[in-house]
Amino acid sequence: MTELEHVLPQDIEKTSFSIIEKELLQAGRKIPESYRHVILRAIHTTADFEYFDTLTFSEGVLDRAEEALRRGAHIVTDTTMAMAGINKRLLARFGGEAHCYIADADVAEAARDAGTTRSAAAVRKAVLMAERTGVPLIFAVGNAPTALLALEEEIRAGFCPEAVIAVPVGFVNVVQAKERIMTCGVPYICNRGRKGGSSVAAAICNAIMYHM
Repeated sequence: MTELEHVLPQDIEKTSFSIIEKELLQAGRKIPESYRHVILRAIHTTADFEYFDTLTFSEGVLDRAEEALRRGAHIVTDTTMAMAGINKRLLARFGGEAHCYIADADVAEAARDAGTTRSAAAVRKAVLMAERTGVPLIFAVGNAPTALLALEEEIRAGFCPEAVIAVPVGFVNVVQAKERIMTCGVPYICNRGRKGGSSVAAAICNAIMYHM
């Protein structure tokens, strides 16, 4: 019978992080200290060590995201799953909220009228909300490349999100959407390639907040 590891419940995450770092070091890889908390949590969430190589950070993005959260920035996600995974209690301590507009009736109507996806229409609703209220926004996209493409259009038209977490997963326009968002001149955390997902988007948001 396979022998189990005996780890106290409260020590499981800490032990997991230790295992990840040990295996990386055995492979001759050391995580840069400034990105350590994000890369560890992404690998912990997925059990996929490829994130060590593919997670890409624009210069100063983590400082920018932390500063925005301290000012009460809201986080907009493209899926209810990503929103559910964000530590909203911690986010509220900084004065922020998490939003996902994908299921809103007006978003569905706007998508039909424009002949686009709900994800794209939800981005535009979030941008309009930010412009109306002045609330700073961080976007966390883990599923829909069309959300990133719509966000790219808004950015090139003058909208300035505090940061974009660009980690959609899939095969159609996923790689292209990520590459395009990295050329917009806004702070970003991006996972190059096809991998990503709502759980990764939420994990990155939480990693940033837990580090503050």
